[in-house]
Amino acid sequence: MTNSSVLRVERNPAPIRAQVLGNLRQAIVDRQLKPGQRLIERELVELIGVSRTSIREALRELAAEGLVTSIPNKGTVVASVTAEEARQLYQVRSALEGLAGRLFTENASPAQRNALVKMLHRMERAAEKDAPLRSVKDQFYQVLFEGCGNEALRDVVAGLHARISVLRSLSLSVPGRPAQTVAEMRTIVGAILAADAEAAERACIRHVENAGRIAIAALVEQESK
Repeated sequence: MTNSSVLRVERNPAPIRAQVLGNLRQAIVDRQLKPGQRLIERELVELIGVSRTSIREALRELAAEGLVTSIPNKGTVVASVTAEEARQLYQVRSALEGLAGRLFTENASPAQRNALVKMLHRMERAAEKDAPLRSVKDQFYQVLFEGCGNEALRDVVAGLHARISVLRSLSLSVPGRPAQTVAEMRTIVGAILAADAEAAERACIRHVENAGRIAIAALVEQESK
């Protein structure tokens, strides 16, 4: 199925259910569990070393997030995102992130602005070392949405987060895209620091559109095989 060390829970204070959910979600986002792959409860119990109840609870949560789905006569499988579904998600994401960039520029505190700059610097260092960007990019967006001052916007984004993370992982896996991403993040932060809300909104939208073109092209290629 996948490397058992990726999924096995560790001895730490976090509840077992949360660990199982987090590990399975991460494996799906990182595509260690592939789209269309069957997730058999018995195998997951043996692989992860937890109860069937914990596995079932985690799979229910992943289904609610859109990361797994139930198929008749096949059972639970890792959900596949089609190019058309991705196109629609990126349309929504473009509008949401553009608004977040504008609102952050208008509402963020000095501490939140500093935190965003720190996240940008972390991305730059990761790109220089050719290290994965997705985790630190997730943190960048966490700061961005927290600083925009709109709880309704944050709630909507939270509902899309899991599926967006899958697409983000896909786009960042394309050669050359991580460096482009860092450059686009610099433009966003530059507009924010210049207190130019319109420029920040445009930069956020442009970034999402660029990521969308890359991810959708990759999905179209996969679908043609």
